[in-house]
Amino acid sequence: MKVLYTIVRLLLGALFLFSSVVVLFNLVQQPEVTGNIKIFNDGMKATGYLLTLIKVTELVCALAFLSGRFVPLASVVIAPVVINIFLVHLMIAQDGLPVGIFVVLANAFLAYYNRSAYKPLFVPVHKV
Repeated sequence: MKVLYTIVRLLLGALFLFSSVVVLFNLVQQPEVTGNIKIFNDGMKATGYLLTLIKVTELVCALAFLSGRFVPLASVVIAPVVINIFLVHLMIAQDGLPVGIFVVLANAFLAYYNRSAYKPLFVPVHKV
């Protein structure tokens, strides 16, 4: 199971590293998109900060996944991004659905593998 954990962690880290670096440093020409996905992308760009925030979050989490340090924290931090990737590909751009399914399953697997790190979060604290 540890080998599978390492493979999934490295694949997810590489995916987020590649996608964040390409966008943050404008390394490749972005393909022209049309329809609802164009409206969605234009909306994120119009905020002036959202796309950068998402890509910096992906980059930081990718480095955590690739280094093997703070993986449980990175898995929690990246979870909203992962859910959004999946839902965008489910609702707007179905051609990327395999990637969306992969990131959801990979992050869920990492969270499950590190489930002992999350146990203290679910202990009620009774302070008055």
